[in-house]
Amino acid sequence: MHSFGHRANAVATFALTILAAMCFAASFSDSFNSPTPTASVKILNINWFQKEANANDEVSMTLNISADLSSLFTWNTKQVFVFVAAEYETPQNALNQVSLWDGIIPAKEHAKFLIHTTNKYRFIDQGSNLKAKDFNLTMHWHIMPKTGKMFADKIVMTGYQLPEQYR
Repeated sequence: MHSFGHRANAVATFALTILAAMCFAASFSDSFNSPTPTASVKILNINWFQKEANANDEVSMTLNISADLSSLFTWNTKQVFVFVAAEYETPQNALNQVSLWDGIIPAKEHAKFLIHTTNKYRFIDQGSNLKAKDFNLTMHWHIMPKTGKMFADKIVMTGYQLPEQYR
């Protein structure tokens, strides 16, 4: 009665409807996860703090970054992108963010780490605003799921200050 084309279309439509429903259910199930990650960033040394030729301040630091992000992983997590940023205020901007380090965590087995490193990216301020500047170190992460929307969050660590003089 129905041609092969009609039957194939009905089977394909049914299969795609089931697949879409399963993707929605997978994405919805992640909303019940309440992760409890921990992180700590310690500044071990200010390697240099200088004024560049173009009058911008530059800082190089040695950091100890430790974190346990394993609670961010569920069966729907593909990977987690994580980065540490220095955040501070200047007269021109209420919030300045400078990325110091980043990484991609591909699996739960790699989600607990301790890294001893210098800042991967240059910590430069446009101007001379960094002398004796109070700043926060913030660990941000973006959870990239296999299906569904991305989630982002952060942990803010306060109480850091740059030196009063260039070194």
